[in-house]
Amino acid sequence: MTTLLVIAKEPVPGRVKTRLTPPFTPSEAAALAEASLADTLAVAMATPADRHVLVLDGSPGPWTPPGLEILPQCGGGLDERLAAAFASCRGPALLIGMDTPQVTPGLLAPALDFGAYDAWFGPADDGGFWALGLRDPDPALLLGVPMSVPETGAAQRARLRHLRVGELPGLRDVDTARDAEAVAAKAPWTRFAAAHLAMSAALR
Repeated sequence: MTTLLVIAKEPVPGRVKTRLTPPFTPSEAAALAEASLADTLAVAMATPADRHVLVLDGSPGPWTPPGLEILPQCGGGLDERLAAAFASCRGPALLIGMDTPQVTPGLLAPALDFGAYDAWFGPADDGGFWALGLRDPDPALLLGVPMSVPETGAAQRARLRHLRVGELPGLRDVDTARDAEAVAAKAPWTRFAAAHLAMSAALR
């Protein structure tokens, strides 16, 4: 049974995408986060998998598509929360975050095929990673990995060194206003790009 996991925070002002403020207000940053999450979940639901699971810190909202399984995030650091998400799976799993609204089913679908690989790894431009797939979702592969630092991706990739790893394209996470501008320009078809365009116009 294959599982596609999306780990996310409820888009509440002041709790998400705080590095977008300024130039955006906390409410605008939360609206951008909501658009990014909605894009990500729509793509997840359009990608074939046996289970589609949102691992959520907070409560679901109108951005939650029907047919999506929702699990609460556990406590602890990000490594513990990611490990717990994988521990909820019986069989191969691919995990992504809510920070790459430019993702497409075409990018995700290959990483749910573990015929030739034990793992899939998608590096992020900031030194982290945007996707991690495991044929055997062993939480120990994540526990203790330092998160949210420039070395996160390298440290996580090193945990996979004894596995056959398929490499996914690098993507840019949306963390800063510059990131948001670049991602919106690369993915103009997204809700995120539409929201960013409207808010950027208001700033001028």
